[in-house]
Amino acid sequence: MVGTGVVPVVLLLVAGAALRRWALRDEQLWSGLGWLVYWVFTPALFVSVIGQTDLGAVPAASLALSTAVPIVVVTGLVLGAGLVLRAPGPRLASLVQGSIRLNTYVGLLLASALHGAAGVAAFALAGALVVPLVNVISVVALTRLGDQVAGVRPSLPREVVTNPFVLGCAAGLLVNAAGVPLPAPVVASLDVLSAPALACGTLVAGAALRLRLRRSEVAAVLVVSGVKLVVLPLAAAWAATGLGVAGAALTGVVLACALPTAPSSYVLAARLGGDAPLTASLTAVQTVASVLTLPAVLSVAQLLATR
Repeated sequence: MVGTGVVPVVLLLVAGAALRRWALRDEQLWSGLGWLVYWVFTPALFVSVIGQTDLGAVPAASLALSTAVPIVVVTGLVLGAGLVLRAPGPRLASLVQGSIRLNTYVGLLLASALHGAAGVAAFALAGALVVPLVNVISVVALTRLGDQVAGVRPSLPREVVTNPFVLGCAAGLLVNAAGVPLPAPVVASLDVLSAPALACGTLVAGAALRLRLRRSEVAAVLVVSGVKLVVLPLAAAWAATGLGVAGAALTGVVLACALPTAPSSYVLAARLGGDAPLTASLTAVQTVASVLTLPAVLSVAQLLATR
């Protein structure tokens, strides 16, 4: 079942890359589509799914512990190793990003394929916990370690509280907590707006792939990618199953930690003085490798849950 869920992800990623290279080469087109996915389609999906799904069975505290603790530990290990090896600040900041950030669109599509609406809701909640955390860590790392001449420093609280994914999850939780069904026209509008989120988001992720690996980056990219795609999700799965998390909630936890780095990491690195080419390499390598690692770590998580 896990393998079947990965197939549409792979096909859409390949389609996005192919369309960007051979058919739709206009950068403004992809930029506009990415803006719509980021600010409109995905937040609408979160509001629709979270607002209309029974969340009583989702163990929020266990989700928070089993995702946040491994992410913080991995961040500390990457920072510590980089400081010991005297990695340049911009490179180290980008390696931190590459070890914790996630491609939310791929996760949404895979969660939907594996568990339907319950999977999307569980992953959205896990994402609502993880997205602010990894954004804070990434912005702080880039602010402290990035090239201060090239970078522009944003307000950290503003970066978090204006994140559309966080806002979408918060709105969905408010609707759910209110316990009042949304009017039919509102539900219909949300359904229309959220329908393109999964397919378009994954196409945009595929279009953003750039595999230009510098020889000096190979070791760092491979190590950090191994940590991101294997070590972090297995640690989260072990913690989650130990706390009794199972089913769609377990898949949400593992996906939140097992997904490849988001293409938007490149934009953030370039904006805040990080090593943008290294970030692009990390994103491409992890996205390609995740085709193999995602089914593997999800299968291991399922085995842990049946112990």
